[in-house]
Amino acid sequence: MRTPLSEIVAELDSALRLAEFADDYSNNGLQVEGAHGGVVKICFGVDASPTFYEEAIRRGANLLVVHHGISWGASLARIAGPNYQLVAPLVKADAALYAAHLPLDAHPELGNNAGLARALGLEDLQPFGTYHGHVIGMKGAFAEPIPWTAVLERLREICPDGELRHVDAGASPMVRTVGVVSGGGADEFPQAVDEGLDAFVTGEINLQDYTALLTRPIHYAAAGHYATERFGVQALARHLEAKFPVECEFIDLHLPY
Repeated sequence: MRTPLSEIVAELDSALRLAEFADDYSNNGLQVEGAHGGVVKICFGVDASPTFYEEAIRRGANLLVVHHGISWGASLARIAGPNYQLVAPLVKADAALYAAHLPLDAHPELGNNAGLARALGLEDLQPFGTYHGHVIGMKGAFAEPIPWTAVLERLREICPDGELRHVDAGASPMVRTVGVVSGGGADEFPQAVDEGLDAFVTGEINLQDYTALLTRPIHYAAAGHYATERFGVQALARHLEAKFPVECEFIDLHLPY
């Protein structure tokens, strides 16, 4: 059975509240039109890359849904060189591409941060972490304080491909409250300090953050940009499969970055 692309796009736009994120650097929503005869299968991935395209199209998908798309600001001003390589395979296969950046990070149910926080075992989830005027992260608490080493072990289980890095600069060995901002959310860790949280979880860490953490009593863990942002697209797959008679499949490229 084929489902009109317009129906699926309308559902995604509404569920993800795209209108609230018009100032996102990503041009969220339908980025490449395709599936002109109707959608037969949707493949979901973290990044729009030639590797993902090839595998999705090989599996029979004609709609690709990703967190990191190909259209950022004026990035596609000219469809030549690398840009051509990002667009041409989709056009040749009549495959559509839909991207949701901040809308997918911030969603309280379908979002990367909501999914990561729940997988970590946090309860009483609340919005946390302001980025360019949008609250995109989540904070929560364990039912009872647990050792930080147990938190790290849980991160290794739920983000198995990421190269886990952590900083523990004199913080208490027991953790209860945690702020979560997936992917490149490192700049939001001072907000976790300001709120008195025991720990902060994100995808990456840089030298500047490491140096700043040495004087702040908070645990910090970076479990990989890709690894911490698989949760949203998987939730979207489940959401659309429940809404439409179309096969939905997540493609995991198991990237360590």
